Amino acid sequence: MKSLPACLTDRDYAKLLAFRVGVRRFLRWSEERAAEVGLTATQHQLLLAIRGHSDPRGPTIRELAEYLCTRHHSTVQLIDRVEHLGLVTRKRGEGHDRRLVRLALTGAGEKKLTLLSATHLEELQRLAPLIKMLVEQASTVPNASMAPAAS
Repeated sequence: MKSLPACLTDRDYAKLLAFRVGVRRFLRWSEERAAEVGLTATQHQLLLAIRGHSDPRGPTIRELAEYLCTRHHSTVQLIDRVEHLGLVTRKRGEGHDRRLVRLALTGAGEKKLTLLSATHLEELQRLAPLIKMLVEQASTVPNASMAPAAS
């Protein structure tokens, strides 16, 4: 943090609370939807990270670890479990560096992710007015443009 804001009001704290509660409720809702299709929230996030990656060859394990905010070895263990479920495949790099591994969804992984993504987009559309209101209100807070502290 650069410096303390001039003053935060009770209303400012209430807005932050409303936002954080909304995010937590969305994440809990998302965990429940993932469980309904036999996945953990982290497995769902892995599938989304693979499908949402911009490179058509698929993401590397390092890129997935960055998306998931986890360490390389933790990501490898997660991939092992999801691969065992038949939802992802590993592809060895071609050419000079065959150590490079990229990931792709299988048909089963694509089906589960499509189902989850459709319901998530519907939920986000439902939440959009609340998010918009909270963002607009937050922009009126003094020093609201400060970047959040790194954790």
